[in-house]
Amino acid sequence: MFAEFKRSMMLEFDMTNLGKMRYFLGIEVMQRTDGIFISQKKYVLEVLEKFGMNKSILVLDPIVPSCKLLRDEDGVQVDSTIYKQIVGSLMYLTATRPDMMFVVSLISNYICNPTELHMEAAKRILRYLRGTTGFWVFYKKGGKRELNIYTDSDYAGDQDDRKSTSGHVFLFS
Repeated sequence: MFAEFKRSMMLEFDMTNLGKMRYFLGIEVMQRTDGIFISQKKYVLEVLEKFGMNKSILVLDPIVPSCKLLRDEDGVQVDSTIYKQIVGSLMYLTATRPDMMFVVSLISNYICNPTELHMEAAKRILRYLRGTTGFWVFYKKGGKRELNIYTDSDYAGDQDDRKSTSGHVFLFS
């Protein structure tokens, strides 16, 4: 009975070989013999265009070193819809840009009540992206089968509520 079901499914749903995957959900994939590269260059360029940052001045860091964002309750409010769109776009980028994870999580803390200070931080991230559109993540084929774990934390680094932030990276092979 299972063989009949399998045969009928094969006839009903034929597959076509489209070759190697090139794009998937906005992620560019380049397969080589030594490994796989993934990038979201096209998506980054679309995001920069959408928010009018495609001709902005480049910066080398996504956030000013030792910068501490605050709630800034006395600051000038900005359009929260635009801010949420920027943060959401940046969150999707973290799939291929682990260097963006910390700063995106930092600015997402102020998504409910963003001020000019928070918008400036978000725009700086976009300016950083403009200069790093060529970044790729490389998954090397083979390699040593060992597990490396890195961790970092700050003690009471949040200036508003004195919460600590920690992060972990797990690398295999």
